[in-house]
Amino acid sequence: MAVSISRKLLRSFHGSLCALGRYDSPSITCQSFRTSHDLYGHLYGDSVFSSGSCGHFKGGSSILAKRWLSTSILTPESSDGAFPSDLLSKKPMVTTERAIGLYQDLVIPVTNFHNEDKGLMVLAGDVFDVPIRKDIIHRVVRWQLAKRQQGTHSTKTISEVSGTGRKPWRQKGTGRARHGTLRGPQFRGGATMHGPKPRSHAFKLNKKVRRLGLRIALTARAAEGKLLVFDDLEVPTHKTKNLVNYVKQMENTKKVLLVDGGPINEKLKLATQNLHYVNVLPSIGLNVYSLLLHDTLVMSRDAVNKIVERMHTPINR
Repeated sequence: MAVSISRKLLRSFHGSLCALGRYDSPSITCQSFRTSHDLYGHLYGDSVFSSGSCGHFKGGSSILAKRWLSTSILTPESSDGAFPSDLLSKKPMVTTERAIGLYQDLVIPVTNFHNEDKGLMVLAGDVFDVPIRKDIIHRVVRWQLAKRQQGTHSTKTISEVSGTGRKPWRQKGTGRARHGTLRGPQFRGGATMHGPKPRSHAFKLNKKVRRLGLRIALTARAAEGKLLVFDDLEVPTHKTKNLVNYVKQMENTKKVLLVDGGPINEKLKLATQNLHYVNVLPSIGLNVYSLLLHDTLVMSRDAVNKIVERMHTPINR
């Protein structure tokens, strides 16, 4: 027979268990019931526990038996006929989405261009799981675009315009406005007043903010499920069709950014140079603007390690 335990009853039951001084079995601790309580928090509606899985008390003393609380969930489709189907919960389980920005380490599968299983990799939480801040991203992107602006625009002043220095007509008696030169800004082909001159548009942005912007961009790609980790970026041949077929297999992918730890492999460079939607960068060149231009990020193991090491390096002041 199955018993449906409410949240309030389970909380009070959990508190009474933690208040006990000793148990018959050392394997049953308050931690195990905390785990059961946490499991209960992920269920939609009431939890269903087996009556055989709950510990019973002996001889009137508050001592639990050696059996643990069951963490299995029974459904009406369960093959065990000992439980009546009308007593089992028919409500679906709800898996809450992972909260972003808790600085928790992430475990991600590792693969390659052939979709082979290469194990798992742990991503540092202080690099791939930081709070999302759009204002930081905006500041870093503006800094990048301003710094790469050439600033070669130039206009000529009155001393730089070609032309005669003679007075066009006499000062008085013509009925026309008085002028001293035809190179002025009011004449066609004349000078430009207060026009642009070659200069640098770059402005200062603290290294802390720049690093934080890169962490936020990496966190956003990881949270969207658009971060892939490869064992390496080795390709068997320089043919472009292999990468084209691989990108076609990706879902909801328009532009891909491949990031390797060291110098880019020559075969990979040749295979991607004719694809406008696939770009390759070394880990030292990874930046926020490039991450925003591509909706999918593919990094090698070496690249992930280099990026984490770069984020953990102390800032020289």
